[in-house]
Amino acid sequence: MQEIKSSLYQLCLNFIEERIETAEFALKQAREASNDDTKSSAGDKYETSREMMQQDIDRNKRLLIDAEENQRVLHSLKDTPISDSARNGSIVYTNQGNFYLSISAGQLHLDKDTYFAISAVSPIGKLLLGKRNGETFDFNGKKYTIKEVA
Repeated sequence: MQEIKSSLYQLCLNFIEERIETAEFALKQAREASNDDTKSSAGDKYETSREMMQQDIDRNKRLLIDAEENQRVLHSLKDTPISDSARNGSIVYTNQGNFYLSISAGQLHLDKDTYFAISAVSPIGKLLLGKRNGETFDFNGKKYTIKEVA
């Protein structure tokens, strides 16, 4: 079971490192475009262009900060021991799917199984926290039964 957790952790780490790399590249490009822009005689057009570039820079900064925060959360889960109740770092097997409580990284495929990497603060993540084998909960009109917490 620990091997599965390690593999899911690595898939999430790859996901977040790719997001950081993408955000850093986009931020670099936006800054270069802003620096290369020269003032034209059409003042309002120039100001609008500069404002759009600044918004692009700000958006990429936010994406980078968010990705780095997710990376910190993920690092804190690296060697989370197996527990009998769901918590950050747990894998929760239900009748409706398998969940890895970590960061929001979407669907992960490991061998022939599918896992959903979700944040503990997501709506379903909040419902999973503290649950044990055999417990149930409802989410989006579906009844979930916990088959195993690892």
